[in-house]
Amino acid sequence: MENDASRVRPTRTPEFEARLKQRYKSERRFRTVGLSAIVFSIAVLVFLLGSMTLNGIGGFQRVELSVPVDFTESGIAADPIAMQQPGALQSLEAQGLPAVIEFYAEQSLGAEAAKELDPNAWREVAAEIIADPSLLRSEITFDLAATPNLAAGFAGEGSQEMQALAEKLSSAGALSKNFDPGFLSRSDATNPQKVGIWGALKGSFLTMIVTLLLAFPIGVLAALYLEEYAPKNRWTDLIEVSINNLAAVPSIIFGLLGLAVFLWMFPSYRSAPLIGGMTLALMTMPVVVISGRNAIKAVPPSIRDGALAIGASQVQVVFHHVLPLALPGILTGTIIGMARALGETAPLLMIGMRAFVATPPDGFTSPATVLPVQIFLWSDEIDRGFVERTSAAIIVLLLFLLVMNGLAIYLRNKFEKKW
Repeated sequence: MENDASRVRPTRTPEFEARLKQRYKSERRFRTVGLSAIVFSIAVLVFLLGSMTLNGIGGFQRVELSVPVDFTESGIAADPIAMQQPGALQSLEAQGLPAVIEFYAEQSLGAEAAKELDPNAWREVAAEIIADPSLLRSEITFDLAATPNLAAGFAGEGSQEMQALAEKLSSAGALSKNFDPGFLSRSDATNPQKVGIWGALKGSFLTMIVTLLLAFPIGVLAALYLEEYAPKNRWTDLIEVSINNLAAVPSIIFGLLGLAVFLWMFPSYRSAPLIGGMTLALMTMPVVVISGRNAIKAVPPSIRDGALAIGASQVQVVFHHVLPLALPGILTGTIIGMARALGETAPLLMIGMRAFVATPPDGFTSPATVLPVQIFLWSDEIDRGFVERTSAAIIVLLLFLLVMNGLAIYLRNKFEKKW
């Protein structure tokens, strides 16, 4: 064995040192560029979420007038049993509840300010009475919606007279901007003080159910057939190219297809979640097929060979061994496809889901709208109040997307750990 002293050490020439320094310099530069890209992406994300949050906070609030009402002197009576009947609202209206609210509003706010109380504010009072008839035996202060003009004056906009009135009422503690829980339980309206997101949220939920029920099983079965059963010839190559092209087709083309086919087949279901879900399923299915095929290809051939060696049939190999292994990857593609479908607006506009829907849909065939379309419609309004409502609706859409993706990721991880 040779001694260490006898070993030939490489000669570090000046050219070698220069190249080594240049390589280290390039590595540091690449590391700096990569870190800068990450920091820039995080900064943009924080700015986007921060601006949406700041603008959306006001969307979850509304300007309200405080109106004290003494029901002990109103002459309105309500039987707890009768309040559970369908005609309870009409009964309270017949007993003069709107006039009572108007009277006490004039008494506490003045005639000028009482005119700026929403004309349908008595319905909110009626809803609370129906929920708790014991309110008619006490004096209660209600926070009721103001008109859009007074709300604009409270925000420092509108006419000088309205701004002065809003400042006067605010100084007296009779006008304030409070959290509006009804924004999450009401539907669309022409008054920004009365709009809600529940109708669009329910429409999105129903539409996504139809999309998932159609796109997921059909896409997975198509991927299984193409990878495990279909012969490798020019026809399957043509089908593969067609599927890849469909995944890149603009979404509005699928809207035109839904308009030409689905509305022709079901003309009475225009703007229904059923038609919207079928249209979005066409758009989502190629993504599910492509991700499914890639996940199935990633399953080791030894799994198939081992299952066949112990006597399993082809169907057992596919559904008992290949599909469980490929399912996490398939769910990943499904998450991407469903997230894209949730944010789509163009295809749904083509099939008429931009209608003004004042009540939440009762089912898959009822007229409905979805969150992206609702956001689009509100952003086109001139009233300043709709700007805040639009930002609040965007926050709801993002939360809905996070919940949906979180559930899908949980299911993916569950299946992955199970195997």
